[in-house]
Amino acid sequence: MARKPNYQFERMERERQKAGKVAAKAESKREERERARAAAGEPDPAPEE
Repeated sequence: MARKPNYQFERMERERQKAGKVAAKAESKREERERARAAAGEPDPAPEE
């Protein structure tokens, strides 16, 4: 017997996975910018607090 679909849960899982990918990509880009700044010898920007 086939399972009953739970569309709301499945959509939430897809959105959660997509958000994780977006966050990972943003973190990667941030790290790349930091490496580029360090290689160029630019001072670090003021830390946000």
